[in-house]
Amino acid sequence: MYSRILVALDRSELSEMVFQKAIQVAKAMQANLMVLHVLSHEEPGAPEPPIILGVDYSSSISAELWQSYREQCAIFEQNQMDYLRSLTNEAAKHGIQAEFSLNYGNPGRVICDLACSWEADLVVVGRRGHSGLSELFMGSVSNYVLHRAPCSVLVVQGKSLKKTGAPAAEMATAS
Repeated sequence: MYSRILVALDRSELSEMVFQKAIQVAKAMQANLMVLHVLSHEEPGAPEPPIILGVDYSSSISAELWQSYREQCAIFEQNQMDYLRSLTNEAAKHGIQAEFSLNYGNPGRVICDLACSWEADLVVVGRRGHSGLSELFMGSVSNYVLHRAPCSVLVVQGKSLKKTGAPAAEMATAS
């Protein structure tokens, strides 16, 4: 029986499916839910730090660029908070007590650390289906969590074009 479920989301298309699976399990188990998003400068939509070659970083131009970057980061962070808040509200509509956490850092480590400190007995994560070299270079958060989490892990498999049986011509135009 699970009573504390941590669901880690990354704002990808797969995240909706992962969240719905977490809701389904939490409802069946009458468990509490922690919705987690780990902020990263590498995720889509994240502001990029200003890097300008040949600019004196002590200049006022540099200060203005950094101020603009900080403002963009604050807006981005607020958008993520709003997203997490909307998910906890959705969970509440299903009768699930939910809270959220927005953290910075390495996603795999943050998920495992929060699972430990929040005393989760189940972590729900998504898996995009990378394998071989793409997993080696990009890393795999789900693989990291699967091997290091202090509790059970439910990995929700994403759907890839190769598995849907789409003809090769459709896959070429979809890329």
